[in-house]
Amino acid sequence: MAETEVLQGDRAGIVRAAELLSEGRLIALPTETVYGLAGDARSDAAVARIYQAKGRPSFNPLIVHLADTADAKAYVLWSDAAQRLADAFWPGPLTLVLPLRAGHGLSPLVTAGLDTVALRVPAHPLARAVLRAFGGPVAAPSANPSGRISPTSAAHVLAGLSGRIDAVIDGGPCDVGLESTILGLAGPPTLLRPGGIPREALEIATGCPLADATDGQITAPGQMTSHYAPGARVRLNATQTRAGEVMLGFGPMACDLNLSESGDLVQAAANLFAHLHALDRPGITGIAVAPIPDTGLGAAINDRLRRAAAPRDDG
Repeated sequence: MAETEVLQGDRAGIVRAAELLSEGRLIALPTETVYGLAGDARSDAAVARIYQAKGRPSFNPLIVHLADTADAKAYVLWSDAAQRLADAFWPGPLTLVLPLRAGHGLSPLVTAGLDTVALRVPAHPLARAVLRAFGGPVAAPSANPSGRISPTSAAHVLAGLSGRIDAVIDGGPCDVGLESTILGLAGPPTLLRPGGIPREALEIATGCPLADATDGQITAPGQMTSHYAPGARVRLNATQTRAGEVMLGFGPMACDLNLSESGDLVQAAANLFAHLHALDRPGITGIAVAPIPDTGLGAAINDRLRRAAAPRDDG
């Protein structure tokens, strides 16, 4: 593949991004959560290229991104619960998993053979502009090699995927910095992945406690045990470093980089992946991470950190 194009977030860049998507090619685009690697969700070839570019297991389903709620209803069996949640949180960092509608037209590679699909309407204005210009659904997992740190800038995308994708459209750093919360609605509302919207807010919107996914099966993106990992090993709930480690702090403390000196979980979420990228450098064998409160957005931060610290098969 030729060198990856870097597109600006202006009208010309939007038109070029939509043109590439229409040709079945791959682009990385910013969302409020992380940069996504986008391809036409109706094209088997385009979706297969996403898996190939990322080195992503084919049993790991993808999220379909849409320009607005009305578009979502063409692909799934919509429900009153879905409408309440869409009214409350779309556009935004919430993904809903719903049963597929007959004749939906999505590539079966998107769903990894499941009878449900994950849908989201992103809030980033540049992502929505590209989606409107393209005029169709795009599959868009995070724009990084599978299992590695998610990208929150165009530079992160290029560091991992340059030469393996056709273009990246630069929309600056991502505001939320954590992937979307994934909520299953094929049965009782079930939290499949914590993310940019806290569990507590979803329970208020649904009017009931959320169930937890417990069977160990992969039914949504982001459920792989080892995921979001830097090259250096990650050690959690650390109070000091060991030989060869750097410290990722939280709250007032001595450290190499701090997620939030004031202990602000929103700021910590926005900084998480960028700080992991910055600390994952040659000569560093480990990243020690200070304890993070497991409430609100802290639950999503800790979910990502646990997966980053999980044992791997890469030796």
